[in-house]
Amino acid sequence: MSDSALLLLILFLLLCLVLTVGGLLVYSGLLTEVVIKTGAPPIRNVTVAYKFKQGAYKDSGAAFTETYSIGPKLRAIGIFYDDPKKILPEKCRYIVGSVLCEGEEKPDEELLKLYEKFGFKVFSLPEVSHAVTTTFPCTTSLSHVLAAHRVYPELGSYIEERKLCAFPFVETFHSDFINYMVPLCRQMDFFVPELTEQVKTDGKDEDSDEDRGTDITGADSHSDVSSVSGGVPWDSRETSLAASTAASLASSLPLRDIMDSNEDNKHREHSDRGSNDSVGSGSSFEELDMDQEELEEGDGMEGEKEKGTPEEEDDDEGEKEGAEEEAGLVAKRKFLGDGEE
Repeated sequence: MSDSALLLLILFLLLCLVLTVGGLLVYSGLLTEVVIKTGAPPIRNVTVAYKFKQGAYKDSGAAFTETYSIGPKLRAIGIFYDDPKKILPEKCRYIVGSVLCEGEEKPDEELLKLYEKFGFKVFSLPEVSHAVTTTFPCTTSLSHVLAAHRVYPELGSYIEERKLCAFPFVETFHSDFINYMVPLCRQMDFFVPELTEQVKTDGKDEDSDEDRGTDITGADSHSDVSSVSGGVPWDSRETSLAASTAASLASSLPLRDIMDSNEDNKHREHSDRGSNDSVGSGSSFEELDMDQEELEEGDGMEGEKEKGTPEEEDDDEGEKEGAEEEAGLVAKRKFLGDGEE
């Protein structure tokens, strides 16, 4: 075989390989348009058998394999609570499991026992009226990788542009597509007991750290720089998920914060009242002293009016003497006049 024929054969094989890979990617959903909408969710209230996990989302594949091996005909479900851009990947929390029943149906007792045997727990998810939803084809194993890179950036942009409070991110896997749902109400009802307990424990730790004047990372709790980064980073399963979940989890103990603020306000009100009372009492004593001084001054003025000043007494005596002299002159004139007549 000549060198030119061998070269053409290699080029032909490379072209076939490229076309095969390209066709596989397109079939897996590479060019599929991601249509996001807000409305009724794709699932109603469901009962799931789950396992709570903590770690990088890229390691969730083993949990999905386990749940598929137990119930291969059941729909798999995953709920992802944290944003890896704001929380370390090894601290991200999620659950993986199977949907046992939906709506008014009751789970099969044998399935319950089977899942419980392998360490799964049972939890019921609520039915929500509104959610951000979308779908993506699930035709090959590459679909999961493509979905993470294509769906989550679109979801994050949609939620951020409309300033929606949407979390956590729920994935349900069907035979040929994946449903994505982000509830817009009753979000806390999607928190499994393990997560709720963990959040309460973290809240207590934060309180103790605040008492020491530092946060969990050791930085000053009164620092102007926040330890939570902003933005909605949706790049992949490793660097995506839950656009506002980290912020929501950070405020997942609103009653504690509200109670603390109320207590602070009460203390401030008491201190303000105390200061006002002290100022008021001090001013009242000063007013009493001023009133007494005014009374004393008033009595002194009346006494001076009654007694009169020495200058006024001299003026009165001068006026009396002048009047007597005028009376004497008048008498003399009358006497002289009478005599002349």
